[in-house]
Amino acid sequence: MTSLILAEHNNLQLAEQTASTVSAALALDTDVHILVAGADCLAVAETASKLDGVSKVIVADDPSFAHQLAEPMAKLVLSMADQYDAILAPATASGKNILPRIAAILDVMQISDIVEVIAPDTFKRAIYAGNAIQTVQSSDAKKLITVRASAFPAIGSGEVADIETLTVTANNSSQTKFVAENLTSSARPELATAKCIISGGRAFGSKEQFDTLLIPLADKLAAAIGASRAAVDAGYASNDLQVGQTGQMVAPDLYIACGISGAIQHVAGMKQSKTIVAINSDPEAPIFQIADYGLVGDIFTLLPELTNAL
Repeated sequence: MTSLILAEHNNLQLAEQTASTVSAALALDTDVHILVAGADCLAVAETASKLDGVSKVIVADDPSFAHQLAEPMAKLVLSMADQYDAILAPATASGKNILPRIAAILDVMQISDIVEVIAPDTFKRAIYAGNAIQTVQSSDAKKLITVRASAFPAIGSGEVADIETLTVTANNSSQTKFVAENLTSSARPELATAKCIISGGRAFGSKEQFDTLLIPLADKLAAAIGASRAAVDAGYASNDLQVGQTGQMVAPDLYIACGISGAIQHVAGMKQSKTIVAINSDPEAPIFQIADYGLVGDIFTLLPELTNAL
């Protein structure tokens, strides 16, 4: 068996979610190839070739793949699909955009957001906002899988794999076109891959209080900042910082939830964190049911004290 992984990258750097997807592919007991499609992306391919267990990296370097739009990416993967028994992608916005289109054209069932590989045809995935785990067995000859990166360890470095370059014909027939992107630049760790995350909820009352209390603490701990959906909806934080079922799925070494009640949608996005600390004034808040450590008290008093103590 041979698997193809769609690399997650920005044409400059390979995202850590790709390394986690390699872990899932290796659990399928398959030969693993990685497809790096982009523009001027050779540096990404070289990084991917160093991942342990990868036997080949395929580079498709063309301006039509610069932003990895679903239509040209699907056309590219479909041209290669006959060679592979499984096609995998991280369960990111990009992976969720591309893989369903490929699955529909191939007329196979997509297996979404897996958290465990039991056998090459059997997988576990979270349902009902993470409150239940579903075991899925697929009889399709070709498996199309998106992988919850936080559920699999990022693979380390190994022997350098061969890099093969595809000759790509420019594709200008796509009905979708890239217009623009507005990226939030930050010196903080990326939320999806951070080892320490401090998240705030609606209890902060305002964006000013959210920033005043969380930023100094995050600076002391070199942590990423996250937020509950309620905090994002209230305008305290941008939506790219949202943790939860409709935000980002994270699994840091340390997750500190400040003023977050613990709604199931938020818990679904962070329950796999190795250590969870909850700070809340309500001792009956649901967040304490999953927390390893709980501190009952006023965040407006406790957070400055914690920051000063570090």
